[in-house]
Order: sequence, then C-alpha cells, then structure tokens
Amino acid sequence: MSTTKRLKRNLVFALLALLAALFAIVAATFAWYIYHTSSHTTKVHMAAGTGVSLEISNQYSEGYGSATVLEEFNGWLNPVSTNKISNGFQKVLGFTNGDETQPKLVANLFGPSETSDYYKTSLYIRTNHEKLDVYLSGIGYEDDDENLPISTAIRVGIVPHYAGKDQGESGEYIFAINDAENPEKEYNTATGKEGYVLDSTKTDGTTLPFEPYDSRNFCVYDSESGAVTLKDESLKICTVSGTGNDYGESVQVDIYIWLEGCDQDCTRSLCGKTLKNLALSFAGYAQG
Repeated sequence: MSTTKRLKRNLVFALLALLAALFAIVAATFAWYIYHTSSHTTKVHMAAGTGVSLEISNQYSEGYGSATVLEEFNGWLNPVSTNKISNGFQKVLGFTNGDETQPKLVANLFGPSETSDYYKTSLYIRTNHEKLDVYLSGIGYEDDDENLPISTAIRVGIVPHYAGKDQGESGEYIFAINDAENPEKEYNTATGKEGYVLDSTKTDGTTLPFEPYDSRNFCVYDSESGAVTLKDESLKICTVSGTGNDYGESVQVDIYIWLEGCDQDCTRSLCGKTLKNLALSFAGYAQG
C-alpha cells in the first residue's frame, strides 16, 4: 500500500473517531441535561438570623455580620451524582439502549467529575456566646420557570469543619430544596430507580437508595422575636463557641450546589432553565 493511501486511511479513521467522540458529547446532553448560567448568574446569600450574637462571613478573618454574599457562579453545572460528598462526584460519559421499562437511552458509563461541574464555596460562622448549636432555618430559591422548575433536581451540600482555620471536616449533610416534580420526569440511569444515586465508592455505575434531608430538618426561626424552636427532626449542622464576651474560633462551612443527575427531575426538558438565586439561612440555638 502506498504512503498516500495509508495517510488517507488514517485520516478517515481519525475523522470517524472524532465523529464518535462528538456523538458521545451530544448524547451526554440528551439524558443528563446541562445547566448554563451565562445569562442568569446564581447568587448565594447567607443570613445568620438569630436573637443572640451569631455572625457570618465569606472570609475567615474579617467581614463578619448578619449576612454575606458569596462568590457568583458563572459557567456550566453539569449533572453529577454522589451519595457522599467527601468521596467525590461522578458524571455520565456514555449511554446504552434502555429496556422495555426504560427510556430509549439510559446512562450506563460514568467517570470522575471536575470541579467546574458543580459549585463549591465556603462561609465562616462565629459567636461570642459560650455555646451555640447552628441549624438551617431555611433554603430560599427562585426558578426562572415555575412550570419547569430546575430546583427540583438541585442538591445543596453542607460540610462543616472543626473550629479554627483549615481544620478537618466534621460531617456532611445533603439537602433537596424542592419536593415538587418536573412534569416530564424520567429515571434515565441504567441501574436503580427513583430515589437512587450513584454509589460513590464504586466506578461501575452502581446505584443505591439515598434520601436527602429537606425542610423537615430545619429549625423554626421567628424573625420578629429572634426565637429559635427545634422540631423533632431539626438537624444540627455544627456548634460554635465564644467566651461570653469575645468571639471564639470560627467554624468553616463548605457549601456545594449541584444537579443530581440520577434525579428523575433532571431531564432535557429543563435545558436552558436557571435558578435565579439561592439563599441559606442559619440560626443559633443555645441549650438551657
């Protein structure tokens, strides 16, 4: 075979490989849709609503007050999935034909995600009270389309650290923010069923049941009186301490926002939809 023919054949193979790669990219946007924020930037507002001295900042050493605005996210939120944030996120890389009970295409090949696939930032909470337990009192949000709410597929991860700068993580909590349904919901992962997410300890697409926290796990905060009331299911996020006069060491709380790709509500019908804003409200509760 001549050199010219070999070069032509290699070029054809290269083009075919490129087309296959492009098809995979197109398919990936078909089942696990992509959230674009180029024209609608999500802003995360944090408010420490409490009658005692609880302060919040987006910097460890300064800027403390009753509220703070964290960094904006501009770019793409690619659907990812996990049952444990500390183990990382995975995203879909490939699809296969679904069986008679599934959509035509279902996700069946997954790989590690990149940090640009989801939103992560940190806030810092402190008090001058001797001991305050910190709870979420609410997660506020606004969809750009109430008929196709992107919030139904969004998860918020709360990862507190031990008190002090650059300390290790002390726990993690994953919240669903909207229990409504996307009218076109459809479970599009090859394994599992509604309520399942990817098993973060495996890389073969294994899914397992996972129930996120929700509004039932908030505390009740009275904005007029500053009183905090706990419910049976209220979930403590962390504890902050001071001296009674001076502020103690701040507690770092990492915030993750992502699209749960295994959620039935995460479908292509939401392409182009955005979450206009999201706000977390924290409240401090003093025992005794």
